[in-house]
Amino acid sequence: MATDEPMRDDLVELLRRRGLTEDAARPDAVQRRRAAGGRTARENVADLVDPGSFVEYGRYAIAAQRLRRDVDDLIAHTPADGMVAGTATVDGAACAVLAYDYTVLAGTQGALGHRKKDRLFDVIERLRLPTVFFAEGGGGRPGDTDYPVVSSLDVRAFKLWAALSGLVPRIAVVKSRCFAGNAVIAGCADLIVATEDASIGMGGPAMIAGGGLGTVAPDDVGPISVQAPNGVVDVVVADEAAAVATAKELLGYFRGPTTPGRVPDQTALRTMVPERARRAYPVGPVIETLADEGSVTFLRQRFAPEMVTALARIDGRPVGVLANDTRFTAGAITSGAADKAARFLQLCDAFGLPVVSLVDCPGYMVGPAAEAEALVRHGSRLLVAGASIRVPLVAVVLRRGYGLGAQAMCGGSLHEPLLTVAWPGAHLGPMGLEGAVRLGMRKELEAIVDDEEREQRVREATAAAQENARALNAATLFEIDDVVDPADTRRLISATLAAAAEHPRDARRPRFVDTW
Repeated sequence: MATDEPMRDDLVELLRRRGLTEDAARPDAVQRRRAAGGRTARENVADLVDPGSFVEYGRYAIAAQRLRRDVDDLIAHTPADGMVAGTATVDGAACAVLAYDYTVLAGTQGALGHRKKDRLFDVIERLRLPTVFFAEGGGGRPGDTDYPVVSSLDVRAFKLWAALSGLVPRIAVVKSRCFAGNAVIAGCADLIVATEDASIGMGGPAMIAGGGLGTVAPDDVGPISVQAPNGVVDVVVADEAAAVATAKELLGYFRGPTTPGRVPDQTALRTMVPERARRAYPVGPVIETLADEGSVTFLRQRFAPEMVTALARIDGRPVGVLANDTRFTAGAITSGAADKAARFLQLCDAFGLPVVSLVDCPGYMVGPAAEAEALVRHGSRLLVAGASIRVPLVAVVLRRGYGLGAQAMCGGSLHEPLLTVAWPGAHLGPMGLEGAVRLGMRKELEAIVDDEEREQRVREATAAAQENARALNAATLFEIDDVVDPADTRRLISATLAAAAEHPRDARRPRFVDTW
């Protein structure tokens, strides 16, 4: 068609309708969103995906409320039925993106929105697309009228989304209020990124009041002050811009090796772990030094902090990192720590991420309080998860490796990892050394009447056990593969993982990745 010829009427109408789906067509709604400190769904999608790469599905859908509202009104005020969805690329790699639009009926889940999700979930499964889902919204929408409904429990979207577990990486992003069905979408994802002002709950204020549970403000249903320490949220960020940047970073870990990053000074590792066994220290700097500079993302930091889980890169290769943080419960494995680590191992195994385990563990937590948290079952999850992974595992004993807890950190045995090494100051034993002394010498100690003499005997025997438990002694019996200069650790990990990549094990899709 020549450029000076007028557009056909059908094209004019199409462009008019397309314009009505854009943010510019609803300045009042956009302004309200701005006043609440948020961005629109389309702004978040545009920030996430590569320019010009977004292929939208269901752009012209509207809320199923024709029996109570004029169609023109629905077109003007309920574009895309409150869900922006489609395929795109992020940093050049294909993905899917879905975003509830809070400016449309508070981001609630409409009838056509559910159908749109069904359609996208099918495409995601067929194309094996990693997915980012902006899940903010108020849950189910009771106001739709165009379809006969009694319960809506035949909606398939939740099953289809849950069935993608273990098949493709799924990242949920949550800002502000995310309740009921929206919260379930987030909860079924592999990773949740949430802003500091997020409130996430299986029911919003109306459901809480309807259940006779009182009046609760929306921001008090499930605030970050609750949902980060309890483990619901993986990464907490300041705002949506930071959330999108984090989602991009997380997607990158699942794409395979990239160009190696800058290498931190490895000699710093020689002094990061205190010589004194009882002196606590942060393990985060150890992880950040072993990894490519700026490549580490810590997960669930406020939940079970005695167990650190992180995604990182070593020589450009994405890895998962487990580590004990001795600042909390001396690094002992609690019920929460075991759950956190076991689920993380599932995640890494599902998507082919090798695991590096940094061990400074006095064992499993013991005592009545620990047992009250079902440690026998929860703690055993870590052993079962470790025994089932097929991705490469490398273990490094930083200082202490005692008992079943240390074994669990190593996949069940010191010989389960492809490589198990220790740093020179490390000690290994079947249990904490002083406890072993008191147990093994119980009758001898009971025969000593004087308290001071008895404790002096314990100290002497513990010192002897400490000398015997040195990593070099364990290496002479080949219980571990090597004792290494800490500054050489990164090179050994990288070489081992490179060798493993040359001969990958047969792929096997796990049944699913635990939501917990």
